[in-house]
Amino acid sequence: MRAALHIRRVANATNLSTAAGLLLAALTRTSIERGPNGLLFGTKYQPRLPLADAFTVGNVIFYRADRHYIDSRPELLGHESAHATQYAWCLGLPFLPLYGACATFSLWRTGDPGSRNFFERNAGLAAGGYPNLPTLVRLAPLWTFLAHNMTWQGRHQP
Repeated sequence: MRAALHIRRVANATNLSTAAGLLLAALTRTSIERGPNGLLFGTKYQPRLPLADAFTVGNVIFYRADRHYIDSRPELLGHESAHATQYAWCLGLPFLPLYGACATFSLWRTGDPGSRNFFERNAGLAAGGYPNLPTLVRLAPLWTFLAHNMTWQGRHQP
């Protein structure tokens, strides 16, 4: 295992995010298998939330499918592996509220929780199955109102 992957594994073990992933697996009766690069796979995850086909908690990657599906989608594995690294960079579970804030921002800006989400963009939008949507114009009416009703440098702007 490369040094960076070993550091990620140790960091996520130390910051308890992998332990949280294993606890989630135990609580949901999701079977765990060893994966490559210090990752663990939770296969056939059954609960409805989150809505994604795959998601990561620490070094544990949860899939709704079986191992054959995982092995046939190396791009998705790479995407989820990047999230495991993001957990390490965020010192573990602080990743969750940070991710939530980024997903909320993206949802507001594009109507999709991934398109402008910092974490999804850095893990690879396409590999994670996210579209790259344009941003929506949300504040145009406010800017138009301000432009027509504000006084700039002592002069009224039409």
